[in-house]
Amino acid sequence: MINIGCHLPSSGGFLAMGRHATELGADTFAFFTRNPRGGAAKEIDPKDAEALVTYMKENSFGKLVAHAPYTMNVCAAKEDIRKFSREMLADDLERMQYVPGNYYNFHPGSHVGQGAEAAVVMIADAVNFALKEEHQTTLLLETMAGKGSEVGRNFEEIRAIIDRIELSDKVGVCFDTCHTWDGGYDVRDDLDGVLREFDEVIGIDRLKAVHLNDSKNDRDTHKDRHEVIGSGFLGEDGIRRAVTHPLLQGKPFILETPNEDPGYKKEIALIREWMIK
Repeated sequence: MINIGCHLPSSGGFLAMGRHATELGADTFAFFTRNPRGGAAKEIDPKDAEALVTYMKENSFGKLVAHAPYTMNVCAAKEDIRKFSREMLADDLERMQYVPGNYYNFHPGSHVGQGAEAAVVMIADAVNFALKEEHQTTLLLETMAGKGSEVGRNFEEIRAIIDRIELSDKVGVCFDTCHTWDGGYDVRDDLDGVLREFDEVIGIDRLKAVHLNDSKNDRDTHKDRHEVIGSGFLGEDGIRRAVTHPLLQGKPFILETPNEDPGYKKEIALIREWMIK
């Protein structure tokens, strides 16, 4: 079995997100740690965070998958942006201590003409700066579609980052079905082969969470455009293979499909049907 949920707004606080997830039939969820298009972070109410932790235990939730803002780019060409992003990463990991034992996912970044090799060093250095032994959060690097100068467009780039991280036992991967497909991996018709390659390059034990998305684009187009479940190139069969695959059981699956609450509720119900068949 898997845990299934979607991205939820955090404006109402932690406990409100947990209750919102339950209303949708979810038993996990994702949330942005701060404004996804900016850098502002809302002050945390420790009692509210503690209430969510209790609620999750009482309702058998899986691990949460917090998401860094899109503006964070620790391998940016401009030094001020790199510094800002690195400090944001460090601050977010401190904030995650209020909901310990969960996941914090981020896009490795875009090298903006510097080259992937240089970017790999910058990304690892940022993680080494931000990630501390006392942190109770697992940091996840997300598989990317390879749009523009994105880093993490293949398993080898992600492995190269991990190899340079000092506290690598606190680092894993979030496997995005749309991104990985758009990046050239045949998630739809050869998921066994893709996961075998992932294991050979990175190690399947590092695959901690899944972003479950259909794709508006065919394989290897490097465009990163999510689609609702069953309406894209992965289709219902491709998505169903992912949620029922033996190597992916016990993990949180987060929907990032272009939906509002009714659409997410429908997709969560559909996925639960597949899980019991």
